[in-house]
Parts: sequence; C-alpha cells; structure tokens
Amino acid sequence: QVQLVESGGGLVQAGGSLRLSCVASGRTFSTASMGWFRQAPGKEREFIARIKWSGYNTYYADSVKGRFTISKDNTKATVYLQMNMLKPEDTAVYYCAASPSDVGGYRYWGQGTQVTVSS
Repeated sequence: QVQLVESGGGLVQAGGSLRLSCVASGRTFSTASMGWFRQAPGKEREFIARIKWSGYNTYYADSVKGRFTISKDNTKATVYLQMNMLKPEDTAVYYCAASPSDVGGYRYWGQGTQVTVSS
C-alpha cells in the first residue's frame, strides 16, 4: 500500500500561481511513476502530468504544457506541481496518484486538494 497526501490548494486570482505537494508513504519502493490529475465539477477526471520516480522523465497534457511543472524530491518522497499563469478553467480538485508502471496503471490515489481560480 502507498498512502498519498496532497496539500497546497486554495483560492487564487487568474494569472497567479500555486504549488501543490504530494507526500508519499508506505511501500513507495513499488512506485515507478507519479501523476497529477484534476476533476472539475460535472467533468471526468483529467490527466495533467506525470514523472518517473527514478530519473526525471516528465510528460504533460497539452492543456497545461508551458504553465505547469511537475517535479519531485525523492529524499522527501514528495512530488510537486508548480502551477503558473492559472486560469479560471483550471479550477478543480487536484489529485496525485502512484503507479507501479512508467505509464498509466495508477493504483493509489490521494484525497485531493481544491484549487479555485477566480477571474
């Protein structure tokens, strides 16, 4: 089992920035990649970004490319999502997830953190 706890959400004006954190605990050695997702009201959960747990390969959804940056600190078992140039359409609950695979297969999920961007 891997436990994930997100933090850092909040209310920000359009054009502003937020940094989300996701702390992993438990059987983190079984994790190959970490991802960030979001879900807006009435919409399906959307993939945002992923990063390999060993190494630094990253991948982004087109909707956030150039504005969001995923990073990690293995010594702290923490993954970050730096969000810049936020837009009202970025408003959602943001989730981190852990996978035993390099791509997809997310098995463990955090409880989510709310991000609200006002216009």
